Amino acid sequence: MTNNYEENILKGVRESSYSLDSSIELLQKDVVQLHAPRYQSMRRDVIGCTQEMDFILWPRNDIEKVVCLLFSKWKGTDGEPFRPVQAKFEFHHGDYEKQFLHLLSRKDKAGLIVNNPTQSIFLFINRQHLQTPKTKAIIFKLCSVCLYLPQDQLTHWGVGTIEDHLRPYMPD
Repeated sequence: MTNNYEENILKGVRESSYSLDSSIELLQKDVVQLHAPRYQSMRRDVIGCTQEMDFILWPRNDIEKVVCLLFSKWKGTDGEPFRPVQAKFEFHHGDYEKQFLHLLSRKDKAGLIVNNPTQSIFLFINRQHLQTPKTKAIIFKLCSVCLYLPQDQLTHWGVGTIEDHLRPYMPD
């Protein structure tokens, strides 16, 4: 593994965020980690460019789940389109909200990580304090996403184009 992600996963075990057994299994797989600290909207109705991830995940009740779609192709096939990888990357609001409630008692402001139950998506979170004249609130902002899957699944392609797979998430 690169950087300090293995260290961060084991730190989560020490802090009882997830079990040692599931973490060891995760660390022993021949896996690919795909880190995305920036994003660009693929919606045609949103004008913009690639930017840092920086949006509030909690507290809010208008997000049902975080969904990541992954597309790949063989290296050197420049004229070929990307194809959808048959892997599910979903993180439901209730699952990450439970972890955020656990993180409220922690003092760390950056380097916080939450993961979905299948440990296929890890959200890197920053905690911030917002203060208005009347109230003080803690918010959790998404700063990076890590998708985690066995290397052999990168070529388990499904059918359809990128547009086909994005259509259900686009406004009418």
